[in-house]
Amino acid sequence: MTTPRGIAPTIASLFRGGVPLWIKAYDGSEAGALDQPYGLEIATERALSYLMTAPGDLGLARAYVAGDLVLHGAHPGDPYEAFRLLKDHTGFRTPRPAEAIAIVRELGVSHLVPPPPPPQEHMPAWRHRMEGLRAMAKWGRHSQERDADAIHHHYDVSNRFYEMVLGPSMTYTCAVYPTDDATLEEAQEHKYDLVCRKLDLQPGQRLLDLGCGWGGMVRHAAKHYGVKALGVTLSREQATWAQQRIKEERLDDVAEVRFSDYRDIPETGFDAVSSIGLTEHIGVANYPAYFGFVRDRLKPYGRLLNHCITRHDNADRSTGAFIDRYVFPDGELIGSGTIVRAIEDAGLEVQHHENFRTHYARTLAGWCRNLEDNWDECVAETDEGTARVWGLYMAGSRIAFERNEIQLHHVLATKTVDGESGYPLRHEFGV
Repeated sequence: MTTPRGIAPTIASLFRGGVPLWIKAYDGSEAGALDQPYGLEIATERALSYLMTAPGDLGLARAYVAGDLVLHGAHPGDPYEAFRLLKDHTGFRTPRPAEAIAIVRELGVSHLVPPPPPPQEHMPAWRHRMEGLRAMAKWGRHSQERDADAIHHHYDVSNRFYEMVLGPSMTYTCAVYPTDDATLEEAQEHKYDLVCRKLDLQPGQRLLDLGCGWGGMVRHAAKHYGVKALGVTLSREQATWAQQRIKEERLDDVAEVRFSDYRDIPETGFDAVSSIGLTEHIGVANYPAYFGFVRDRLKPYGRLLNHCITRHDNADRSTGAFIDRYVFPDGELIGSGTIVRAIEDAGLEVQHHENFRTHYARTLAGWCRNLEDNWDECVAETDEGTARVWGLYMAGSRIAFERNEIQLHHVLATKTVDGESGYPLRHEFGV
């Protein structure tokens, strides 16, 4: 095979299935779908080095986050339309040896020296030691120190940044839209209320909210259902924000948010446990211990509501280099069937199971609109690379939910004792 002349045609030839956008490069070459409104500009030699040393989604992400690969025709805060075209084409094909040699000659051997990754890439010391050692990759995963490091990377960006992206609810989990025309804020309020109703919260009861974020569930349950709520988060920034908001809303006597690992919570005897968006971070291998912990914290007949991003099947596969290094270090997803089995194996009785996949696509669309609308402020609060990461990951995740590659499930379970669950003949939590 004759290698195309010029940077853009050469890179375009590596896209599996062809490139659905146009590509232009700093050498003046161009290739791809030149009639498309969307395109990629390889603006610097460093961009070319990223693409050559990490072919596929990781190299593309590094060059894009660094600002060396420029996306045209779409706003970086909401690049959904462009990425929808590109989504299935980011994996580069492997050229045959003779073709690979020709490509290297065309693009230059000097570009085989990998540039340092952008600072937004998560590569702590333990990862350097273990990189490439697949058999050891899971050793030591999800220790308290390592989980704290991973959570800090993603959730301690900036509370002001999150306020601009998430909106007033400060809720970074899937909303539940009661109607087609509901706003993001209305849908987040509806989600918290639905969780409270599924848990059948009653005045005077005690709620434990694991991975509580900025305290939205804790405050909603305390304010509207009269419970005494305790939330825990591994993010110091989240805990500080939540504690301040609890004071402002005068909920100090009924609501508490702790900066703590959930494994360090000594209290037991809770009427209900909500776990909204935490299971993704604990690791599939740790499900038995996690749901055993939940079981031991519940009173007899108490309820668990587990809200978690899932896969459309139960195959064990990686989250991908971009998500692992830039978004959710050590995050693991699996099908809802695996979660149901783990809950049942822990001795809890599953009562209800519901999929909110399409709701998460809508939620992500809302967050992307917020990022685009507040782009300059978000960049000023963090940096342009970080803002690019968020636009890329949220638009890509929206596409994955729309295509049923990932889902969002609620699993409701009870601590059934001697055959008694406290659950009604039919659930009564409504729509």
